[in-house]
Amino acid sequence: MSARILVAEDNQRQAEVIEHYLRIEGHQVQVVHDGQEALRQARQQRPDLVVLDGMMPGLDGLDVCRLLRRESSVLILMLTARSDEEDLLQGLDSGADDYLTKPYRPRELLARVRTLLRRVDRVKTDEKVLHVGGLAVDLERCTVTVDERPVDCTPAEFAILAVLADRPDRVFSRAQLRDQAQGFDREPTNRVIDTHVLNLRRKIEDDPRRPRRLVTVYGLGYKITVPEPGLATP
Repeated sequence: MSARILVAEDNQRQAEVIEHYLRIEGHQVQVVHDGQEALRQARQQRPDLVVLDGMMPGLDGLDVCRLLRRESSVLILMLTARSDEEDLLQGLDSGADDYLTKPYRPRELLARVRTLLRRVDRVKTDEKVLHVGGLAVDLERCTVTVDERPVDCTPAEFAILAVLADRPDRVFSRAQLRDQAQGFDREPTNRVIDTHVLNLRRKIEDDPRRPRRLVTVYGLGYKITVPEPGLATP
C-alpha cells in the first residue's frame, strides 16, 4: 500500500537511505532534519506515518512525539540509538507505535513500516462497532468512546483494544496480543504490551489504579469486560 511518510532524521546520509528505500516501496516521502520542522510539516501535511529520530537538534524526537500524540493519531515509528529497555519504553510511553534501534538494516525498517500500515489498514476494512458496556470501538472509523465520550488512542493502543473488545471476557496473553494486534514481535515483549495497557487504562478507566474495564487476570493476561459496580482489580 502507498502511504504519505514524513522522515525526520538529522543525519543527512541516513535520511537519504531511508527516503530511497521508502520510495522504492511506492511511498510518497518528505524529509526534514530537525524537530521543529518535523512538527510543522506533520501538522501541515498530515502524513500517514512519521519515521522519527529520537535525538535531533532543537526539539528532540520524544518531545515531537508527545506533541503530535496530543493532537493526532498518526502512526509514529521511533528511531533510537539507545538500546536500554527503559529508554525504549519511554518512547512508547510518549506515544510512539513502534521503535527501531540503530544500527538497523533498511529491510528491517521497511518491514516495520509495512506492519504498522497493515495493522491500521486491516482495522479500517472491518466495518463494525464493538460494544462492551459503555465502551464502543468503531473499527471502520478507528474511533473509541466511553459512555459517548471520545477517547484518543494511538494506533497501537487501538489495535490492542480492538482485539480485546472483539471477544469480551476472553483472556488474551501478552503473546496473543502481540500476534493478533501485530507489530510486537520482538524484545522487550511483555513490557511493551504492559505499557500500552497502562496508557489505555489512563484513557478508558474512571480510576486507572483500580481498573474495571481493562482488567488483569493474574498469570494469564488481560481482558475487556463490562464493569461491575464496586469491583476492581489493582
